[in-house]
Amino acid sequence: MIETSETRTLTIDGIEIAMRAVGDPGGAPVLVLHGWGANMQTIAPILDRLAPLGYRVYALDLPGFGKSAPPPIDWDVAEYSAFVTHYLDALNLTRVHLIGHSFGGRLSIVLGADYPARVGKIVLTGGAGVLTPPSTKHRIIRGVRKLFTLPGLKVFYPRFQRWYWDRYASDDYKNAGALAGTFARVVREDLLPRAAHIGASTLLIWGDQDMDTPLWQGQKLEATIPDAGLVVLNGAGHYAYLERISDFVRIVDTFFKGA
Repeated sequence: MIETSETRTLTIDGIEIAMRAVGDPGGAPVLVLHGWGANMQTIAPILDRLAPLGYRVYALDLPGFGKSAPPPIDWDVAEYSAFVTHYLDALNLTRVHLIGHSFGGRLSIVLGADYPARVGKIVLTGGAGVLTPPSTKHRIIRGVRKLFTLPGLKVFYPRFQRWYWDRYASDDYKNAGALAGTFARVVREDLLPRAAHIGASTLLIWGDQDMDTPLWQGQKLEATIPDAGLVVLNGAGHYAYLERISDFVRIVDTFFKGA
């Protein structure tokens, strides 16, 4: 086996991105997609551990993250997913296994549902895409927000908006910067209907202490995806693949190489 590693930039659809590929050029191709606010360095341990097992493993900084330029407008998950297929085209990759963490899980769901010919098997770890029902408190606050659209109250809306932002906006949204509009579009998408159309064999690897995408969301995806199984890593959180990297890679390798 000849193992090589390269890190370079590509321009796809007018967007310059950073990418990395490692492993045997003749090995089974695997694409690893990082989470929101992360980059390919965050998922580097997966590449470095998986490549010696006979794979050619690819990663990129998705547009707007790491060293890649942002998208020209606010994108949704479908637009990011289409971009990923253009990335595969640029590398002459017809079909790949997918590993998606968090936001990368959203993309993997859409890729599996909308581009089945491009996907071998799928691993979702802490994958996002299942909407959390709003709490009673948030439903009340949303009702209050509507009151500020009434004549005579509109003048007070900016003050209420600042209070709501400080108290309830997520850290991801506060730190999104130029991607705030994209983030708002992405998190509102319910991907369970897409998940129901995934034809690829799918393995979900979840930490039972995941507070960002709780275990019940992984269980919901397992029940929705036609050919899916769930592995729970006890004591691990949202970055279960980092906390239990040896176990994670062993499980993924067994899954990819299985019948």
